[in-house]
Order: sequence, then C-alpha cells, then structure tokens
Amino acid sequence: MTLWEGRLGGTADEVMAFTVSLPFDRRLAADDLTGSRAHVRGLRRAGVLDDDEVATLLAALDRVEEELASGTFAFRTEDEDIHTAVERRVTEIAADVGAKLHTGRSRNDQVATDLRLYTRRELLLVAQRVLGLQEVLRHRAEEAGDAYLPGYTHLQRAQPVLFSHHLLAHAWALARDVDRLMHTVVRLDVSPLGAGALAGSSLALDPDAVAADLGFAGRFENSLDAVSDRDFVAEALFDLALLGVHLSRIGEELVLWSSEEFGFVTLDDAYATGSSMLPQKKNPDVAELARGKTGRLIGHLAGMLATLKGLPLAYNRDLQEDKEPLFDSVDQVSRALVAMTGMLATAQFDTERMRTAADGAPGAAVDLAEWLVERGVPFRQAHSIVGSLVRDSLQRGVPLAELVQAHPALGTDALGLLEPGVAVTRRTSPGGAGPGPVAVQTERFGHRMELDRERVAHALDAASSPRTVGGAEVPPSGSAGPASGRGQKRRGTGS
Repeated sequence: MTLWEGRLGGTADEVMAFTVSLPFDRRLAADDLTGSRAHVRGLRRAGVLDDDEVATLLAALDRVEEELASGTFAFRTEDEDIHTAVERRVTEIAADVGAKLHTGRSRNDQVATDLRLYTRRELLLVAQRVLGLQEVLRHRAEEAGDAYLPGYTHLQRAQPVLFSHHLLAHAWALARDVDRLMHTVVRLDVSPLGAGALAGSSLALDPDAVAADLGFAGRFENSLDAVSDRDFVAEALFDLALLGVHLSRIGEELVLWSSEEFGFVTLDDAYATGSSMLPQKKNPDVAELARGKTGRLIGHLAGMLATLKGLPLAYNRDLQEDKEPLFDSVDQVSRALVAMTGMLATAQFDTERMRTAADGAPGAAVDLAEWLVERGVPFRQAHSIVGSLVRDSLQRGVPLAELVQAHPALGTDALGLLEPGVAVTRRTSPGGAGPGPVAVQTERFGHRMELDRERVAHALDAASSPRTVGGAEVPPSGSAGPASGRGQKRRGTGS
C-alpha cells in the first residue's frame, strides 16, 4: 500500500527501488516521532482530535519508539521512508484513530521539520566536539611553555614562533567554526510544520504553538518557502566542509612533522598504523584521512548547491538528495574530531628538535633589519643590507654572524640578535608570537572558550526544559535547542 493509492494504481517495483529513502533516512526516526507527537497535540488544540484520540495516538507513537529502540520494529517493502513506516505502524496499532495522524500535514512539511530537528541537534554536538579538540590544543599550548619552532611561509622557514602560538592558531580557526555552527543553528531554528504540502491548511492549525512545542524559536512566514527551503542544509554542509578544511590543515602539518625529515612529533601507537609490507613503518593515517575526507565534504557541498540551483517552488523530489550528504558530512567530521583529539592529546612533541630547526641565523634576518630601522635606517634600505648579507653568507659559506660583525651599520652590537632563542622574544606586538602577546592571547582564548562552552551548553539544555503552549506545560520534544534567544518569541525570521 502506498500513501497515494486512492489516486494512482500500483507503483512499479523499479520505481520504488529508485525512489526509496528508508535505508538512509531511518536515522530520522526519533525526530519523526518528536514531530508527530507535537502535531498530534496541535490537532487537539485545533479541535480535530479529542482527548481519547490523542491518548491513543501518543501511546501508539510510544510503542513505535519502543519497537525501534529494541530492534523489533518490522519494516515492510512498501515502507518508502521512515515517515511512511511510522505512520503505517501507528495505523496498525491504533486502527482508524491511527489513520488521523497525518491530518493537516504533508510529508513535505513533516520531512522539513524532522531534518531541522536533526540538523539543529547534530550541529550542536559537532560544536561540542570542536570544543573538546580546542581544549586539547589549549592544554598542549600551555604545556609547551617557552618552546619555539620555525614559523613557515611557502613551507620555507621564516621566523621563529612560540610553539604555543602555533597551536593556538589552529584553536582560533576552530573557534570560528564553532561560531559558524551556532549561527547556522540560529537561522535554522524555524518550524515548517503547518505549511502542509505547500499552501497551509483549511483546518484551525496553530503553527506558532507547534513551533513552541518543538522548541523552535519561531514558525515559518511563507508556506512555499517553508517546504522548499534547504538553505540550512547548504549552510550546514559549508560549515562542516570548512571545519574539515581546518582539520585537514592540522593533519597536513602532523604528516610533515612526523616524518624523519622534520622529526617534530612522534604519534602514539594507538593513533597510528603500520605497513602490510614494511616492518619499520609507522604511518599517520588519522591525519591523512582527515586531510583526504575533506575533499568528500567539499563535494557534498558542491553537489547540494547544484541540486538546489534549478528547483522551482515549492517542494520537488530532488530535495530527497539533501539527507545523504548531510548525514555523511556529520558522521565524517564527528569521527575526525574524536580521532584527532585523541591523536593530539597523546602525541609527543620534540621541542628540542623544533628549537634546533628555529635557531638558524637567517631566522633573525628581519630582526636585524628592524634593529637598523630603530636606528633611523629606512626599512627598504635595511631590508637590502640584510638580504645582501644573507646572500653573501650562503654563496661564500661564511657564517652570517661574521658578516654582521664586520658590517659598519651593524657590528658587534647587533650580534646578540643571532643568539639562539633571542628572535622569538622580540615579537612584542599584540597578537604576535612572542612571550608577552602569547600570554595575553592565551588568557583571551580561555575566556573565549568559556563563552562558547556556555553557548553550546545552553543550546543543548534548552530543549530539556518544559515549555508552555496555550497555558499548558508540555514535555521536551528533543535533546537540543537553538544557539541563543530561547525564551523570546522570534518571528519574521523566514525559513
């Protein structure tokens, strides 16, 4: 039996095989049950259902939940998607009352609601995992003390920087990821339920009350937009792809640093793999996969945008293609975050090797130039003087220190700049890589993390609190809420 058997005859098996989404949208089961319970309560407020019917339907939905949790739920070949399967089973349990479950609702607004509930929750959980990785980076930065390493541009040694500064650079990039995730959650925090297939309903539905019941900050303003909008999926995919890019960058450095050529880090055995042929190998596969899977995340975003770009209003079946890329992106990023958090927490950094690499005299070249600037030499002239000395040192094989000491504009007074560890201490400008600014930065980053933890915790806890709908308290309908603004009715946000 299909949901449209009253209008059409039997559907060909090959059509069902092509259009079925149950194998992947089964993970929306909990969200579908949440949305269905809110819809049932909404139908009671609209006078469509009486108290006994509501009790019967809610009991049937509870039983479906138990069967799904225990693995005893019997799916059938005609179950096109999880929404069909749930409604079919509710009707089996509650008979004619079960047939009233879908009153005033379309799969169009139902699916959009389920997907928003899922995306809201999962993005918040991803943000929580990002915070876990940031905490490890912060801990390792504090642990690094005064250790320093070469800072690179073009993968060429440029200037020495504190190791803590380098680690915090990644942590700050991840902070932007948290911010993006939270803002996406705010924008998607709109209930589409009540939009119907595309034009609403002639029944006395109250989408505002249903939105409050579901813990959304507001309801849709335009029913056509409500059922066709997948901006939130595209935004989520972008957030996850860019987060993946940041993880890939960390992974790339760990691949380089764990090589014998760099030798800056030794990975814990638990977070490395071996070779099937070469007994001596210890491979940074976690870092490589974090790098490699990012191409997959970028592909999901590009594919979603291509799917959306040619769709007329309102709902089109093309939108079924929103779920697999979203589910996969959430899965891959979540796994990468957990694995890389463990890898960085257990890695052993060779700070002596880092110091040795950073202590080459050319790394202080800009300090020599700035020393001349402090004595009135125009920067371009100072740059030329030092650049010539570096070139002469390399071509003639003469230590740079000898050439500096012999130069009339530099001399013995400038030699101290070439001593190991001196150059990194001269970075004093705000946000720079020296001890003073890094101490300030570390404090500021700790404060930022406290604020972000509060934001994420508030959002995750919001749906755990009972809400009031029409003067009556209703149970929480999910495990996550929006990033901010709960408690204020937010209208006019669109969907």
